[in-house]
Order: sequence, then C-alpha cells, then structure tokens
Amino acid sequence: MSVRNSVKSIQDIMRQDTGVDGDAQRISQLCWMFVLKIIDDQDQQLELMQDDYKSPIPRPLQWRVLPASLSKAA
Repeated sequence: MSVRNSVKSIQDIMRQDTGVDGDAQRISQLCWMFVLKIIDDQDQQLELMQDDYKSPIPRPLQWRVLPASLSKAA
C-alpha cells in the first residue's frame, strides 16, 4: 500500500470521529502520529545500538505502547 493510500485510509477513519473538526485538525493530528512513529523507530534502533540509550519520550507516550494505553483508557 502506498503512503498516499495509507494517509487517505487514515483520514477516512478520522472523518468518522465527531471530536475532530475539519481537515486542518485531522492533518495536524496525522502529522503528530507520523512524528511519534518516526521517533519511536529511531529510539528502537538506538536502543539496539547503545546500551545506555534512554528515549526522550515518556514511556506512556511512545508509539509502541500508545495503542495499549489508549485501549485501557477507553
């Protein structure tokens, strides 16, 4: 699946959320999701390469644990 198709699919899902108002807000949220994912990928790589590496992102906000945190909150 191309990035374009992935983004469109995510936007279609986000349009169903009544708490999000307009495409500008959806795009902003989507950008933050990409940032968190990219940082988490970099963190995982650095954790493998450096024994003393510690992520600057607090654990509850890391991409790899965020879905579990959100499902517990729901």
